Amino acid sequence: MNIAHAKASHVQALRAQRRRAVRRASAVSAGCAVLLAGLAALGLTLGKASVTLPEVIDVVLGRADTFAQFVVIELRLPRILTAVLAGACLGLAGAVFQSTMRNPLASPDIIGITHSASAAGVLALMVFGLSGLALTGLALAGGLAGAALIYVIAWRGRGSRQRLVLVGIGVAAISAGISSYLLTTTDVLEATQLLVWLNGSLARADWATLIPLAVCTALLLPPALALARRMSVLELGDEPATGLGVAVERSRLWLLAAAVGLASAAVAVVGPVPFVALVSAPIARRLAGPGSLTLVPSALIGAVLLLGADFAAQFAWPGVLLPAGVVTGVVGGPYLLWLLLRLNRGG
Repeated sequence: MNIAHAKASHVQALRAQRRRAVRRASAVSAGCAVLLAGLAALGLTLGKASVTLPEVIDVVLGRADTFAQFVVIELRLPRILTAVLAGACLGLAGAVFQSTMRNPLASPDIIGITHSASAAGVLALMVFGLSGLALTGLALAGGLAGAALIYVIAWRGRGSRQRLVLVGIGVAAISAGISSYLLTTTDVLEATQLLVWLNGSLARADWATLIPLAVCTALLLPPALALARRMSVLELGDEPATGLGVAVERSRLWLLAAAVGLASAAVAVVGPVPFVALVSAPIARRLAGPGSLTLVPSALIGAVLLLGADFAAQFAWPGVLLPAGVVTGVVGGPYLLWLLLRLNRGG
């Protein structure tokens, strides 16, 4: 009886701990969603063409004039929605990579995934003249090819998680070299536009580019979230996960494939925006706690970061329009240096 009572008490304690973790993650997600909605509403009013918040409400209700409808629906709303979806894809992809690989540096923008996708995107734009779903498809193929190459080279024996970062940096350098070569073979105007995109920019965002991103997000987001429980088990290590009945390699491959797809779809539209994928998950874990419950907060934090960075790039310096990637680089660079120093001190 005492053993049975102890087991029942332990189960109840675990359930209570789980409920507290769910409530904490839900509160963080709700707060991020409110902040994101506030930023989006603010963004609809910002710009040279003055549109007030009441006019935005009139646009939603269908009673605004033609000018306000054009500014809000055709100019600003696609850019804001693109920033939200792309940031969410990058944030979620970073969380999956870091948790699955159990390495805080294992992020798509550090280990070469976004660079591979962007090289394929440059190839699609310059050589084949693709756009829309075709461009997204080739960027996705480039990201998957880069991920497969990194996995095959790095994932062998002890120390594979450390080798993965080094191999990824090498693949990123090769991909950047391919993109640079392609830029040197085109005219100056097109090269300038592509260079802005390669620094991470939402300047190309419109309804035509938003729809493929939305389609890819709708297709890839459910599998990534459905595999979240396996991701939590994988965080325990390969041997404990195998002992708990999880097919480690297959689960890892499916999780990474979904994450690569999400990151590549974002890159096809906004370019390889740096550090959004790297910093979203650590912020989410600090706010919501560890485990699979941080996936949704990571996605929302990624959306907030990219949307806020785009606003800062457009309006922080009057008369100067910067790519959003410049802002995320300024913010994320010091974090990467701090992370490297901390890992070095920890051996």
